[in-house]
Amino acid sequence: MSRDPKKLHAFQLADSLVIDIYNATRHFPAAERYGLQAQLRRAAVSTPANIVEGSARRTSREYVQFLNIAVGSACEVRYLASLAHRLGYMQADEAAAIGLRSTAVVKTLMALVRALEPGTRT
Repeated sequence: MSRDPKKLHAFQLADSLVIDIYNATRHFPAAERYGLQAQLRRAAVSTPANIVEGSARRTSREYVQFLNIAVGSACEVRYLASLAHRLGYMQADEAAAIGLRSTAVVKTLMALVRALEPGTRT
């Protein structure tokens, strides 16, 4: 079953979050290039990437599995942004905004998962 992830509000939110994360981590210290900066960016990119990959899967069960992975990645972004703030790499308002956006992604994805779960037996 082919689905167009670009039409999903969850995808649009997750995609915007990637841009936000790249902008927020642009000025991290060079020592964090392969540490927290890379991990934050990977988790952010993983969120919409898993939505896209799941959209290409044949069954609803597989689709939901990838959506659940995307939820985990969005939660990881939320935690890592908080950590970056506590370490002094990100301003409080920036980390808070990313936290809110990550939460919005999680809530939207969870609503989609709940809507699809009755049909995951296909």
